[in-house]
Amino acid sequence: MRFPSLLLLLLLATQLETLLFNPCESVREEEIAALRAFKLAISEDPLRKLSDWSSSGDPCRWSGIKCSDSKNSVISLNFSNSSLKGFLAEEVGFLNSLKEFILDNNLFYGTIPRQIGRLKSLQVLDLSANRFLGPIPSEIGDLISITTINLHFNGLTGVIPPELGNLVNLVELQLDRNKLNGPIPGSKNSKSSTTDGMFVSHGNSTAGLCQLTKLEVADFSYNFLQGKIPSCLKYLPRSSFQGNCFQDKDSLMQRSSQQCLLVKSQESAEETYKQSSGRTNHKNLKEPLWLMILEIVAGAVLVVFLVICIVHSIKRCKSKSNVTMDRKRAQIMKDQISISIDDGFLKHVLRYSREDLELACEDFSNIIGSSENSKVYKGTVKDGPEIAVISLSVSVTHWPSYLELCFQKEVDNLARLNHENTFKLLGYCKENDPFSRMLVFEYASNGTLYEHLHYGDAGQLSWLRRMNIAIGVARGLRYLHTEVQPPFTISELNSNAVYLTEDFSPKLVDFERWNAIVSRSDNGLGYLTNGSLFNGFLETSETWNMDVQGNTYAFGVLLLELISGRSPNYKDRDSIVDWAIDYLQDPNKMSMIVDPEIKNVKIDNLSVLCSVISLCIEPEMSKRPSMHILCGMLEDGIDTSVGAIFREPSLAWAELVLSV
Repeated sequence: MRFPSLLLLLLLATQLETLLFNPCESVREEEIAALRAFKLAISEDPLRKLSDWSSSGDPCRWSGIKCSDSKNSVISLNFSNSSLKGFLAEEVGFLNSLKEFILDNNLFYGTIPRQIGRLKSLQVLDLSANRFLGPIPSEIGDLISITTINLHFNGLTGVIPPELGNLVNLVELQLDRNKLNGPIPGSKNSKSSTTDGMFVSHGNSTAGLCQLTKLEVADFSYNFLQGKIPSCLKYLPRSSFQGNCFQDKDSLMQRSSQQCLLVKSQESAEETYKQSSGRTNHKNLKEPLWLMILEIVAGAVLVVFLVICIVHSIKRCKSKSNVTMDRKRAQIMKDQISISIDDGFLKHVLRYSREDLELACEDFSNIIGSSENSKVYKGTVKDGPEIAVISLSVSVTHWPSYLELCFQKEVDNLARLNHENTFKLLGYCKENDPFSRMLVFEYASNGTLYEHLHYGDAGQLSWLRRMNIAIGVARGLRYLHTEVQPPFTISELNSNAVYLTEDFSPKLVDFERWNAIVSRSDNGLGYLTNGSLFNGFLETSETWNMDVQGNTYAFGVLLLELISGRSPNYKDRDSIVDWAIDYLQDPNKMSMIVDPEIKNVKIDNLSVLCSVISLCIEPEMSKRPSMHILCGMLEDGIDTSVGAIFREPSLAWAELVLSV
């Protein structure tokens, strides 16, 4: 039951308290507290953007801050491309005059606080290219002045809130490259169904996106949206809806049915969100006598409270204290450490017990790789396949909640990878006694490409097999770089990262990523190395681009190693490039690159390889083509079909017999 009169009194009291409680500084002290809370939630500031945010001084002179002409309110908070890492403090909701809130291309993670809906003056909200998780808060629908919302390139899940339809001034809406699902809430008819991409509501408060008459730019691509595209949004480019799960004949480049089925496991959690964020209409009821008496008594109490507030505010103007801020700081730090972890987030991924993995890996004695931060074990599941188990060397005292959140997110990311030339995640292990965090992958039984090239019988790697390996690795990288959003990169792409199956099919694996997770921070709360976590979970899009280009360069080096038999040294990696550069573009010298032990070399294949290598090792990163182009060059220029084998001499025939 609602108490309209009582609520009105409470609202008036709150507003009067805001004005009377701070008579000396108006709203400034409240905004300063919000800014300090924003800074406290930042765990890393490598560019020292917040270095001038001192405890004293004029906030209008702080970096990233712009104040109104009267200097009594903050109207802009802009930290674009600042490499800030941390959570977004709830207290930002007290920046009542804020018109611009721009945090794109940073390392913010956690959820978007619902308190952001209090910013009634906000016109531009840009949180793109961060690592925000969870649903889009429905309170964003309260931003009545907003014209631009950009949330693209995050890890947002759940449905698109139909409350966005209340933003009648919205011109631009960017929601692409997240993990949103469900239909696009398009209809303003409360009785419409979801068959046309329309959202079923129970009142006019959730109108849907068809109400946005000023919307000019919108992008919903590369999510897991379902149903049909609302007809009222068909004026947008088709590319704005690609990479989803729409059942629409006009849809462009939709996801596979297998990828779309993965979203079904999260529907129950999303339904919980819908119910918690939905609004229920109540019928007007006549107020009973006891309620009127209660409101009168409450009003009298509030008058007394306001008198006390006035007296207290006068005293505080004379003598200020930092006790409140110290208490607030302690509470924020406590909240920062205690992050809510959703145990149901990974219910679609198989969970192994430590006991089962210990049995499979012979009491964890079968170690095939190790580093300071991790160990890799080989094992065999009972009545199952061979497995590789990566165990993070970490204790519970060095595992704060935000790392647990990152771990769960990364398991979810790895589970969605599905390609014949990449390792498949079979499951994970999460136990607290003893503390264990592990990933379980399928294992390729034929060892690494490096072992075959430099320690094994290189004669097994004929020219034909090497061409198949080259194309297979290219296909795996094309999938990781162009078909997975955001792009997935290999931290150390070399011949040790290429495992071979029994039929010498390559599979890309990145066991070295575990070395980039854990490094103790100065404050002892947690650790991340090189600012990354597996596939760049805490990296900016600029860093991702550099990693993708770095993979492209490393692929060129790998091709050189594959055909020359030379082993590139990690500390002197460019030496193989320096050696080969004079031969790559001279048709008369190309054959000098090939290992003399290799027989039946096809010159037309070698010419294609040299062209691809030259493009990969281009010094200027922007001139390196994407793996989509490079893989196409190899597939079109190198024939590894059965017909090509028939044209090969006896060695290739023997190879064919062995592979059958």
